[in-house]
Amino acid sequence: MRIEIASQDRVGITQEILSVFAAKQWNLLAVEVSKFHIFVQLKDQGLSLATIKPELLKITGVEAVKAIELMPGERKSQQLEVLLAKIPEPIIDIDKSGFILVANKAAADFLKVNNSELIGKAINNYIEQRLQIDLTGQSSTQEVTFAGHQFFADISPVKTERTISGAVLVLRSLENVGRHLSQLQQGIQSGFDAIIGKSSQIVEVINQAKRFASLDLPILISGETGTGKELIARALHDTGNRANKPFLAINCAALPEHLLESELFGYAAGAFTGAKSGGKPGLLELADGGSVFLDEIAEMPTYLQAKLLRFLQDFQLRRVGAVKDKKVDVRIISASHQDLPKLVRDKHFREDLYYRLNVLNLKLPPLRERHDDIPLLVNVFIDNAAKQVNQSNISMSATAMQKICQYSWPGNIRQLQNVLFRVVALADANIITEQQLVFDDESLHKGQLTTGKGGLISNEQVTDWQSAQQQFEQELLTTLYPLYPSTRKLAERLNVSHNKVAMKIRQYGINIE
Repeated sequence: MRIEIASQDRVGITQEILSVFAAKQWNLLAVEVSKFHIFVQLKDQGLSLATIKPELLKITGVEAVKAIELMPGERKSQQLEVLLAKIPEPIIDIDKSGFILVANKAAADFLKVNNSELIGKAINNYIEQRLQIDLTGQSSTQEVTFAGHQFFADISPVKTERTISGAVLVLRSLENVGRHLSQLQQGIQSGFDAIIGKSSQIVEVINQAKRFASLDLPILISGETGTGKELIARALHDTGNRANKPFLAINCAALPEHLLESELFGYAAGAFTGAKSGGKPGLLELADGGSVFLDEIAEMPTYLQAKLLRFLQDFQLRRVGAVKDKKVDVRIISASHQDLPKLVRDKHFREDLYYRLNVLNLKLPPLRERHDDIPLLVNVFIDNAAKQVNQSNISMSATAMQKICQYSWPGNIRQLQNVLFRVVALADANIITEQQLVFDDESLHKGQLTTGKGGLISNEQVTDWQSAQQQFEQELLTTLYPLYPSTRKLAERLNVSHNKVAMKIRQYGINIE
């Protein structure tokens, strides 16, 4: 029996109430006290509320006595158990000696035991690695093996006064981490609806891509820079059999060689100086069950091409510095704006890897071959740009639209989008005129260089030698990168090391996507 006693806030009233239970020899199992309320749980002795209530109401200050189903602590405990049972990720609470205090249903299900069987057991029985608990109380993340599966363990130390009394472990599977990373990269899934165009060229590509989407084979997408290769790759994934699994993309030209290998294949603990102590999974591992998009595949170093080829043979990967292989299931979608067959003939790209990647292929037409689509793209890009800069009712004059349609657009859709955004952001009227359209790249393709601000650095902009040099470097890299869209090509053009170009691009935060 459980009873709630409502009373006034009077000194000594709790002691008087408990003395009644002692005098009557009513066996108390639990007592909880809060302001204006005392909760008691009695051993079943054949007592009834009718017997107990009159005795308690004799005490000055006791206002009400009623039976309840659960003690407040029991109710909170039940609610916590229900909450933990709803969480699909294993959660384990351990004490400072590493013994399990609480485990949710997901943790027990992974181990195929009941929750009660885990209580009091050492966490080392179930996790292979030694847990790294920060003694300062800071939360940390560590990769662990639990029940034969790889997880990221979010470790939150439990601090009592100034000492660590235990920790709470939340285990996140690599698949869920890959899915969350995919959502950050991808945003809202839209499939082929995100591709704007009605021209026969793009309609033919879309129809072919829709047939390829359900075929679980490697796809190679070719096309000039800015034609929307990644957009097609995302659409292939979103409408295929792996739509509910991760889609992860990496630009092979955006990272130095050693970083590209670790980003793709991951690395083991202590693989190199600066490596995370628990190791790190690569994109191929995080995308297990889904798709990996390798953009600018032609820029992949030769030794890494051989490693990728080995992976494609049996889909077994080995992290950098590891000794064990792991099998994953991913679909490879690759893309390049370069002439891969020519690179193969010139021995700059492995022929066997080319045939592995080029099982299915799509070729995206440049914007200059899609004149019918330009007005559609213009209207969409203007509307999007207007929303971003909080403007409305922006439109294009007939002469301006004609100038846009007649232009060759060497940078394709990406260039069109950037030009329209700049025009809308600087517009002081609702109608965009022909005079407002300036295509900076015309001078670039004639071999001329200008600063991003339209001329040389002015006297007012120069504060000292170092800042002027940094500004010139930033303008130079920003201007040349569209013409040499990889750090290696740009390094060759400027006759400097690849690492120096990569370092400067990171230093100035230049967007190379």
